[in-house]
Amino acid sequence: MIKSIFALSVTILFLLSCKGKSQQQPVEITQRDTTITIQNAFNELFLDSAAINNFIATHSFGETMRDRISSFYNSRNYQYAWFDSSGLAENTKAFWSLLQRFINETKDSSLHDQWLHTQMTQFLEEDFKVTADNKYIQKTELELTHQFFDYAQNAYAGKIDPAELQWFIPRKKINPVELLDSLIKSKGSNIEQWEPVNEQYRLLNKELLHLYAVEKKQQWDSIFLPAKKALVPGDSAEVIKQIKLRLHAIGGLPEADNSSIYTAEMKDAVSNLQHRFGLKADGVIGAQTISILNISVKTLIEKIIINLERMRWLPTQEKDYVMVNIPEFKLYMFEDGRQVFDMNVVVGKQGSGTQIFSDHLKYVVFSPYWNVPKSIVKNEILPAMNRNPNYLATQNMEITGQEEGLPVIRQKPGANNALGRVKFIFPNSYNIYFHDTPARSLFSRDKRAFSHGCIRLSDPFKMAQYLLRNDPQWTNEKIDSFMTADKEKWVGLKKPLPVLITYFTAWIDDHGILHFSDDIYGHDARMAEKLFNKN
Repeated sequence: MIKSIFALSVTILFLLSCKGKSQQQPVEITQRDTTITIQNAFNELFLDSAAINNFIATHSFGETMRDRISSFYNSRNYQYAWFDSSGLAENTKAFWSLLQRFINETKDSSLHDQWLHTQMTQFLEEDFKVTADNKYIQKTELELTHQFFDYAQNAYAGKIDPAELQWFIPRKKINPVELLDSLIKSKGSNIEQWEPVNEQYRLLNKELLHLYAVEKKQQWDSIFLPAKKALVPGDSAEVIKQIKLRLHAIGGLPEADNSSIYTAEMKDAVSNLQHRFGLKADGVIGAQTISILNISVKTLIEKIIINLERMRWLPTQEKDYVMVNIPEFKLYMFEDGRQVFDMNVVVGKQGSGTQIFSDHLKYVVFSPYWNVPKSIVKNEILPAMNRNPNYLATQNMEITGQEEGLPVIRQKPGANNALGRVKFIFPNSYNIYFHDTPARSLFSRDKRAFSHGCIRLSDPFKMAQYLLRNDPQWTNEKIDSFMTADKEKWVGLKKPLPVLITYFTAWIDDHGILHFSDDIYGHDARMAEKLFNKN
């Protein structure tokens, strides 16, 4: 926590506008300590507290912005932050560059202030005399502080409230006042170390810049397959030249030759492309692969911008955690900040999608009962019982009571139990958990959205083994025996493990490769409406 630099004293009252200039109410502001002079300050330029009073009063700021501006200048005893006796401070130039880059990359015009832009252009291009009472310098100083706080919120915590988009992972918290203090202290140097963003964000942002460069120089005409249904290595067709150019533009083919022959090098590039978009990487150029090649650069750019916004929401993670990326159908285990393994998963189908949230994994449950949800009892079990009176017996199910006019049904442990041989509980209000499944064939599919919301694991034994690895009594043999028992067994973890259920449709893997996936729940489309004003 950055501490205030100077002790502050005398308190005065001043007026703030409320709902316009016609209604005002007194708000407290702390006056600067006049014992601080040019000789013992770190900036010889001081603001008059009345100037801050007037600036806040003439803007329709919310309480948070008013508090941030007041707190910032109080903490530095009203010394200028963006100017010094020589002109613009180094941190000013660094921030202005950051701001312009962010506006250009995100196309977020809400952060563009024309008056401030005009003034900064003049200050950057022309020599000027610095005096604390110059009204343009004074106003620019305060507008830059306001602009920084808006920028910090948008760039490092996100522009959109994630809860509006069914994202219930707690949002990253930032302290813009501390960030600005830190920027000034570092004089705007080492920006990459200063910015509160994760490495995944930095890597994805670099791919965004690459696609902007491609958009400027590459014509993106649609590609059409010839009458033949698919192209394979060794084939010859005029369209192959076009495909090679496209593969070279979006990465994967080092050089695009002018031949119309489907070469071995081209196959590697096609397979890589298929892998990056979640298709079977067989190198066969069919309709699905052509549809990927025809995705416009603008669409890919917008997809990255959407996912960068999601990454701004993510709080700083503990070093040990498990993460599921829903559209990728993958689970990742991290230990000490490193990925130690991953596995395929099955997630909720459209209409009963898996919720985006975070919690802590606390229990491993071997040979579990499946307590059938009411919705499934009503919509699936009861109709099946009407068709076949012996349905429950054939499914190893039993009725244990009545609730709200419906039978309470559970499926007993066994090979055909819908939860398989083990489940992993992170208690939450959505009733979502990890579990095994007898439907093993689903894991071989490219798209794996089939469940009622819970997450099925392709290798549940490995998950149990990993979670219990530090307890010597849980040998592989013991885990296997409890997984094949006919009695349910709960095991509490000594240290709960953080769980993140996320939704990223563009990301960088641990080999530095950019991937995209389908927007299986339509979250990207809803995000685009807010970010790009699409209706």
